[in-house]
Amino acid sequence: LHRPRCWDGMLRELTLEEASSWKSSFDCMLASPAGRSVFMDFLRTEHSDENMAFWLACEELKTEQSQEQVCEKTKKIYLDYISILSPKEVSIDATVRETINHSLARPSVHMFNEAQAQVYALMHRDSYPRFLSSSLYKSLEQRLSYLKVLKS
Repeated sequence: LHRPRCWDGMLRELTLEEASSWKSSFDCMLASPAGRSVFMDFLRTEHSDENMAFWLACEELKTEQSQEQVCEKTKKIYLDYISILSPKEVSIDATVRETINHSLARPSVHMFNEAQAQVYALMHRDSYPRFLSSSLYKSLEQRLSYLKVLKS
């Protein structure tokens, strides 16, 4: 069974029920730290992990209280994921990109909301169904099922 080494610690905490619950909804999977981690591993295999990284960076930005930190984080998010020069550029439409470009002068915790929504929709529509049918997810369920039998 192939699994990243970092899964060993996670497997001690993760239950088959939790991993199976990820099939019920994309949001359920995103709400789970283990779900986000496994989904990110899957996205790496598809070379689209920048989508999840961007989504997580936006979530973290929304919790920021310090305007100085907001300025720093928005600049980093822009350079890492929005700039057309970035190797990790996310796929968003030109209108949203232009709105963000105009917002750079007055950064806010919500300036990437539309872009984040587009990336969320892309992951939900395209990556999530492939993840659920992937060998990565199926092998995780098999491993957890095996561990459940061992524990009983």
